[in-house]
Amino acid sequence: MPETSKETGRTVVVGERELAIGFRLIGLKDVIEVTPESSVAEFQRAMTGGYALVIATQSIRAVLSDAQRAAADASLDPLVVFVPTPTGEYEVESIEALAKRVLGVTLSVAT
Repeated sequence: MPETSKETGRTVVVGERELAIGFRLIGLKDVIEVTPESSVAEFQRAMTGGYALVIATQSIRAVLSDAQRAAADASLDPLVVFVPTPTGEYEVESIEALAKRVLGVTLSVAT
């Protein structure tokens, strides 16, 4: 029987105003609204804030240093998910890449 008293991990959203408003409207309390100038610092704060899941816009991913981007991509605690920016520009992570990153398994097609 699973433990019911154990607190589940918290989720935080880090992104532009449009994204932040949407997540606040669905009831998420931990939402950090960023500007281009504050995005990297706020993302790093979220990464070390004790959250289980960090949802951030891809515009933040684009301005991270290579080391920060690699750390976010490899992180499982917290798990980091980048979502499309409100402007509609986005980079799609393939199902294979997501499975490898999150589950540590390689998906292959049987022939």
